Amino acid sequence: MMKFDAWVLSDKGRRRDSNQDSVLVNPEVGLFIVADGMGGHSGGEVASSLAVSAAEEVFKDPETKNRAPREMIARAYEQASNQIYDKAAKENPELAGMGTTMVMCYIRKNHIYIGNVGDSRCYLFKKPHLWQVTEDHSLINEQIRAGVLSEQQASQLIGRNVITRSVGYEREVDPDIFEREIFSGETYLLCSDGLSSLVGDPRISEIMEQNAPVDALKACVEEALKNGGDDNVSVLILHFE
Repeated sequence: MMKFDAWVLSDKGRRRDSNQDSVLVNPEVGLFIVADGMGGHSGGEVASSLAVSAAEEVFKDPETKNRAPREMIARAYEQASNQIYDKAAKENPELAGMGTTMVMCYIRKNHIYIGNVGDSRCYLFKKPHLWQVTEDHSLINEQIRAGVLSEQQASQLIGRNVITRSVGYEREVDPDIFEREIFSGETYLLCSDGLSSLVGDPRISEIMEQNAPVDALKACVEEALKNGGDDNVSVLILHFE
């Protein structure tokens, strides 16, 4: 496995009473996750923490260690979705309709595998460029892709957070899975939409360019708070030496 460092920071923001984001940093199995929960009562919190623990269990299971990475990621999303859906259906009707986004990175040897459902994001930064690796599963993004909206118009809309695919809202979920070879000097940034909806990509790129990765982490969260902090904000940075 290529040598890397990982840092994470999660803040409940300025407007929310609780933090419904859940994060995971597990360098031993090479797994890193940001999940942003939604649902009334404490549904969002329950959904995101269940998703993260269900996914981690899959990767820690000795029997799955030798499976293909894509298969493990698909299984992690399946388990997470099943557990969240069943908890609401069988144990607690108050939690009905809860779900969560979940973006994850899994490192094996010199490859990184990225799984995504919802509108939390994975970016790749390699000086001086920032790329969004994942595709948002959101109403706005679908309208951009269909040519109904321009990105400029989309950036001015309120209610960007209507997501079209989430973990646990239905029992089955279909994650996007990406694979890339890792090169030294690359930095991956995972975040909830508490960052991406308040801080534009050019500004995130600037922050990454001007700071060491551990400082960029704090600067990203501070920038989201400075811009209103409307939502919980979680940022996870992976830097490959």
